[in-house]
Amino acid sequence: MERRQLSEESLDVDHVRDVARRLGGHDFKCWFYGDSIGFEGLLAAAELTSERQWVEFAHGFFRAWAARRRPFQLDDNTAPGMVMCKLAVQRDDQLLADAVLDLGRHLAERRRAAGVSITFEDTLRSLVPPYGGLNLSAEDEELMRDPGPGIYLDCMHFDPPFFAALDQMAPGEGWAELATSELLAYRPLLIDEGTGLYNHFWLERTAQSYTRGWGRGQGWALLGLIDVAVQLDPDTAGINDVRDETLRLARIMLGYQLEDGNWHALVHEPRSGPESSTAAFMATAFYRGMAAGLLPATEFQEPANRAFNAFVRNLDSQGNLTGVSAAVYSALVEEHYWHVPLDRIVPWGQGPVLTALSARNAFMLGRAQ
Repeated sequence: MERRQLSEESLDVDHVRDVARRLGGHDFKCWFYGDSIGFEGLLAAAELTSERQWVEFAHGFFRAWAARRRPFQLDDNTAPGMVMCKLAVQRDDQLLADAVLDLGRHLAERRRAAGVSITFEDTLRSLVPPYGGLNLSAEDEELMRDPGPGIYLDCMHFDPPFFAALDQMAPGEGWAELATSELLAYRPLLIDEGTGLYNHFWLERTAQSYTRGWGRGQGWALLGLIDVAVQLDPDTAGINDVRDETLRLARIMLGYQLEDGNWHALVHEPRSGPESSTAAFMATAFYRGMAAGLLPATEFQEPANRAFNAFVRNLDSQGNLTGVSAAVYSALVEEHYWHVPLDRIVPWGQGPVLTALSARNAFMLGRAQ
């Protein structure tokens, strides 16, 4: 793919349109991983270009889902719930409002372990033999035959921000408290005390978590924390802990940022190689966090600018963010994450480019006022 050598000064509205067109051409399903940041990106594109087609596309897609939402599907927890709530309110759309409340109540009824909704009752829906032809130990081979239920880091961006958005639509139903309590409950299950980062997944069968330092995963976590913090009232139970965890995780990620503004695929492991979506996630998170007063600009503006310029340099001539890994799924060995194929044009690459641009604009506007 031909690379543009862009900088923040040369990234204009035509480039934004290119990124949005490539994202809008994705074969979205109802629903799959990446849809949350993907549809956020489309709404950001409408704002950045003053072109309403992406709002209309998203709204039509959401209404089509709402009309046939039942029976609910196994991956419905990956629905872009926060974005759907936003459009339901903006468009005064009762069908969509009823649908998101219906979905939220369905998700709230799932079984929990240690306060967190089970992602997969059968983790074999995500747990795969490792990329790169790596061999598993006999113990891991045995676990792979029946890994049982599990909880995944990605869901910090799906469920709690959705529940927080539902609190705006149906106050008094306990959505705010559910958002904070579930979000904070991920840390005891997934945190790696050595790095301070979240592990990718936890298995109920072993009561252990696996895979340190997945870069994009830290992006899912950090955006989930920020999106809950900015949506809920400051007197919500647990909200100060959410704010504290936001700052803690963001500061940890500063220590792993490379000089060129990127992060490794596993941020603590140079052998895992480069992966470009993390910079777009972190640029979004840093700018959004600074604009909301969650992250101090004295610490985060320069790293945010480096992350921004890093992903801009990775945009090709068609508006594709290059160097983005394919769906990672999960595996029992860290080396799996070193071998995930790159250069996939997917919502978790294109989407955060657009949300980062929007978040940067909001931050810069706030600084100028």
